[in-house]
Amino acid sequence: MALLTSVASHHPSPPPPPPAPSLSSQALTFKSSCLRFPQPSLSGFPSFIGGRLALTVRGGTALRSTLPASPSVVSSFSDLFDFICAGPLMKQLGFTAETVAESIDNWITNGVRLCQLFRLNDLSLSPPEKARIYHYYVPVFFWCQEQLKRHRTTFGDDVDVPPLVIGVSAPQGSGKTTLVFALDYLFRKCGRRSATLSIDDFYLTAEEQVKLRNQNPSNALLEFRGNAGSHDLQFSIDTLTSLKKLTNNGAKMKLPRYDKSAYGGRGDRADPSTWPEVEGPLEVILFEGWMLGFKPLPNDVVNAVDPQLQVVNENLKAYYDAWDKFVEAWIIIKIKDPNCVYQWRLQAEVAMREDGKPGMSNEEVLDFVSRYLPAYKAYLPTLYAEGPKGLHPDRVLVIDIDEERNPISED
Repeated sequence: MALLTSVASHHPSPPPPPPAPSLSSQALTFKSSCLRFPQPSLSGFPSFIGGRLALTVRGGTALRSTLPASPSVVSSFSDLFDFICAGPLMKQLGFTAETVAESIDNWITNGVRLCQLFRLNDLSLSPPEKARIYHYYVPVFFWCQEQLKRHRTTFGDDVDVPPLVIGVSAPQGSGKTTLVFALDYLFRKCGRRSATLSIDDFYLTAEEQVKLRNQNPSNALLEFRGNAGSHDLQFSIDTLTSLKKLTNNGAKMKLPRYDKSAYGGRGDRADPSTWPEVEGPLEVILFEGWMLGFKPLPNDVVNAVDPQLQVVNENLKAYYDAWDKFVEAWIIIKIKDPNCVYQWRLQAEVAMREDGKPGMSNEEVLDFVSRYLPAYKAYLPTLYAEGPKGLHPDRVLVIDIDEERNPISED
């Protein structure tokens, strides 16, 4: 079952910032029922060094945090440290027990912030909630911070630094919108101005969709929005270009949004009066989409997947200049089987129906997802094998996830 997703519908407006988290014993005490993992452990007795709790990590590195040394806090603090070190992304991101020990306050502060954002009780996180925060969102945020640091060092002191564009490519239902929601919140809590965009924001208007459908009457892949050809590429180029120039104090710009509920679910561009506004100087743009990074393939390859995909493949040739050329760092969420998309979408629709909201039937979900599966089957293998076009591997983070949308180790 999906975790932490109900509060993050497409481009939600984050709730008013809660009070800044403190590193008090109450805020950092987790139930002893939380999972323990046999990873680098703490040894020795806690002691105060300069008013800070100090424990010794195996290997001699000191772990220090600004919290009282009561027995319950020492126990939960040790548990959390071990839990963080057991994360499946640690080796891939270059974290060690020593580096976690040196930055433990930062881990905990951001973890508590996410608990506040998602309205979770940080005193009694369930093991899945704890894993989603400390094994996924927080370490990925640290990677993003490092990418931003590298980006800024490439500009001189007297130069207005344009915002870093981080692309998040992931199949529908895999949790990318919630991840972006969390990253955006953490950036802003750290004093970094950020903006979020989705490729959905650049869908053709309802009127233009009708024209596209009429021009391709026998192609089910272009009957509804979604595949390459159903976006206003010039609009996206203009928007991203303007955002990259938002480097001055006081400069403002509205971010386009799309209303998927309009016209009985066929969708239309939302009224500009409802678009959220972002203010400069902007430092980060989080740009997410299910087909970001897809590369056109030889016609015989796409024809073998689905002959209807040939038009989509031709349309895709213009997408690199429209989107991918703006992206300077990539997060790619990798799935084992594209058929997971159907299960994830079905779960979401069932949950909506159980909540008394209108939702698609099982048959409608199957029809909806079937219009995307050919593109997944054609383009995902190349994206996973080669990565996005023309970008250094150090700027690409590939996160393998399981059927529950949780990160798993590369090994």
